[in-house]
Amino acid sequence: MVTADSFGGNEGRVRTSCLLTSTYFGPVQWYQKLNRFEHVWVEGMDHFQKQTFRNRCVIASPGGPLALTVPVVHDEPKILMRDLRISDHGQWRRLHWNALQTAYGESPFFEYYADDLHPFFEKKWEFLLDFNMEIIRLMCQWLDIHPTLHITESYQGEGARGKHPPQPSQREGVKQEQGARDYSAEAVDYVADFREVIRPKHPLPDADFIPKPYYQVYQSKYGFLPNLSILDLLFNEGNESIFFL
Repeated sequence: MVTADSFGGNEGRVRTSCLLTSTYFGPVQWYQKLNRFEHVWVEGMDHFQKQTFRNRCVIASPGGPLALTVPVVHDEPKILMRDLRISDHGQWRRLHWNALQTAYGESPFFEYYADDLHPFFEKKWEFLLDFNMEIIRLMCQWLDIHPTLHITESYQGEGARGKHPPQPSQREGVKQEQGARDYSAEAVDYVADFREVIRPKHPLPDADFIPKPYYQVYQSKYGFLPNLSILDLLFNEGNESIFFL
């Protein structure tokens, strides 16, 4: 079985780039990659798939693991992530915020982060990809990690693993991070593809990720729950979160 660490024929090459799907307050494993890779390419041209981290995160609630899902406008059989719009159905913003308050109101660092987090459940973003990217930038700030973020402008097929980094997206409103290199003339960097590795159902193996236990509010009731949303780690460990990535 091929894992994200298999780069057949590319031994000795520099591996500073990885390819990921977009996530809504993604799991700890996802942010581990942002901490370990210099360049992170977020796939913007894949087709949206239900029941994935693209629009879902999992938190620890008083009743156990709880999935919070962002409703989307999915009128077509296949729609690209970059074109996927967020739905206002069901007052999901209020429900998600209330769920976070209930789950983490007594955690050590919820109040510390709450004021900066709350606007994500007040302001309305049109596109899910843009919404997720803003979340990712804030999470990186809180974690004090500094990857250069890119969005792909063409779909990277399964053969992307081990190839040169894709070209960044020129989507209006998406800023390329300063310091990004021009890869057109570079042949030393190869991409680690984690798109099928980090997913809720049937993930591929990831030899580099072993969940590190940390304090959780409901640990005495449920034991340690690994690889929850990055929010779970931040609310419980605060500035120490980086040591668990």
